[in-house]
Amino acid sequence: MREIVLDTETTGLDHLTGDRIVEIGAVELINHLPTGRTFHKYINPQYPVAPAAFDVHGLSNEFLSDKPLFQDVAAEFVAFIADAHLVIHNASFDVGFLDSELTRLGFPRIEAANVIDTLMLARRKHPGGQNSLDALCSRYGIDNSRRTKHGALLDSEILADVYLELIGGRQTDLGLAVAGAARAAVTIAEGALRAMQRPEPLPSRLSDAEREAHRNFVTDLGEAAIWTRYGVISDA
Repeated sequence: MREIVLDTETTGLDHLTGDRIVEIGAVELINHLPTGRTFHKYINPQYPVAPAAFDVHGLSNEFLSDKPLFQDVAAEFVAFIADAHLVIHNASFDVGFLDSELTRLGFPRIEAANVIDTLMLARRKHPGGQNSLDALCSRYGIDNSRRTKHGALLDSEILADVYLELIGGRQTDLGLAVAGAARAAVTIAEGALRAMQRPEPLPSRLSDAEREAHRNFVTDLGEAAIWTRYGVISDA
């Protein structure tokens, strides 16, 4: 299963009033494990960054002025997220901005069925608790010390760890690892046992006279003797 953990930074809070995306960061997961493939772009929004937004992400108008426009990276972005579920914290915010940018260029909107909102997952798992990304990092012991400012790629990497905790991925992986190790140990033991077995049994060290004496001894014990359940001693 392919998933993309995604985050955006913007010029402000409302795409309906003209705010635009200034940064996209995304991390690819296959079967809940990072593959190392990422998508990261700074974007010239052609719209002023609000002071409150700058305080959050630290991306100034000057820094963004020479970056590509969204239209320059849109096709690459759409190809990166294709056929994947999107994992986003507070998804309605990011999806609203992405849909605004994509539809402006004639690309289809993001399908709601393909979006996993980790904020909703966290609220169901920890009702009444603090469920911001920083709060979840604290809850699960995830290092977010590098997060002095919001950054789309860093936040996506951190969110991937949080998402794994929310779905119980670490426990599941541990269980699979233990089971796999147990199976491997059994296989090794069976192989060692087979290696110890002789291709041909050793010849019996009993003489015919000794074997006959044992038969007579068992017979003299009577029918109730436990030895009669197993027969007399074999030739092996």
